[in-house]
Amino acid sequence: MTAPTRSYTVFGTIVPSSLCFASISRRAVTIRQRDYGSSPLKLSNSQERPLSTTTLCQQQMSMASHRVPIAPQSVDAPLTQHATFLVLAVRSPAEPQTRQAIRSTLAGMSGRTKTVAMRDLGGRFSCVVGIGSDLWDHLFSSSAEVKKPAELRPFRPIRGGKHAAPATRGDLLFHIRAERRDLCFEFERQLLDSLGRGADSVVEVVDETVGFRYFDARDLLGFVDGTANPLGAALPASVLVAASDISSGSNDPCSDPDYVAASTAVGGSYVVVQKYVHDMARWNALNTEQQESVIGRTKLTNEELDDVTETTQSKAHKTLATIVDEQTGEEHDILRDNMPFGSPGTGELGTYFIGYSRRLWVVEKMLERMFVGVPPGMHDRILDYSMPLTGTTFFAPSASFLANLS
Repeated sequence: MTAPTRSYTVFGTIVPSSLCFASISRRAVTIRQRDYGSSPLKLSNSQERPLSTTTLCQQQMSMASHRVPIAPQSVDAPLTQHATFLVLAVRSPAEPQTRQAIRSTLAGMSGRTKTVAMRDLGGRFSCVVGIGSDLWDHLFSSSAEVKKPAELRPFRPIRGGKHAAPATRGDLLFHIRAERRDLCFEFERQLLDSLGRGADSVVEVVDETVGFRYFDARDLLGFVDGTANPLGAALPASVLVAASDISSGSNDPCSDPDYVAASTAVGGSYVVVQKYVHDMARWNALNTEQQESVIGRTKLTNEELDDVTETTQSKAHKTLATIVDEQTGEEHDILRDNMPFGSPGTGELGTYFIGYSRRLWVVEKMLERMFVGVPPGMHDRILDYSMPLTGTTFFAPSASFLANLS
């Protein structure tokens, strides 16, 4: 018998803990409730409160399916017409007043996103916030109950034989999305005002990139982007840190302080961002067949092409961006929500890459394969026409975690 379903519009606010993200559509934000009986679940006030780490641990251990019983941020929000990628550096992060201002802003994310989203319920507004490794150390160094996510570390620069991926600074990432540009603008304005302006601001804007949807989700190179994104139940399994990812040597993990502290990472996601600019003159000098061999897909129909076996100095993007476990044969997916950006007047045109993953090493391995090559020297051919200007790593904790910062 099919379990009853209910759909909820997600604005980046805290979703009641009784909801299970067993079925999340990439392009239609719906949440399927579990069937705990013949009648739908009733959402009490207590169910709407963020879970403590102890309660979270107990629920995780008792659920055979190991689903995440807490509310992640709106990582799975559908592809929208507009997006803003805002990277901030925190000034004097060791100062207590600065840390308090940042914690207060993060704790208020739910209320601020709701305030903007309510202006147009059809605008599908959402925002995901990521915290950098260095800032995490400053914010939670005095708290034994908040353990740093196991893989969170600064972006590792990569240097291949011909191309390099630089590491750039950034303490906070705000991935802002909506169907309307004014909603993104209003949220960013309110956010920066809350952190102070001018000399009084506790942050500095490192990068502000405004993206837009280009035709049928294509990049400015003319190809459909994000085809390999996970869908349905595979989405949270690929993107969200699960309880099973947290190791513990105790027979009763819930009694282990290290386990309870580490469980603050559950429901979160590692995020890597890079800002690529394209050499459109060189790219447009290629014919369609040559462009397709670079990407590994057909341009018109987006069909996957067979790998080229002949010896060359580079490989197709599709081939090197696919990570397969050599022992199990399992393919590790990440969620890409890339967007084109640019100005024809200045000639700066590019793609803003943003990848969400349950495991940071998967994204790092993908980038290493692209820039170094497999074997070394056989780099990703797209890098001959597209150059990264930035590279930063963050961790997007659950919405429940952020709310508890207050």
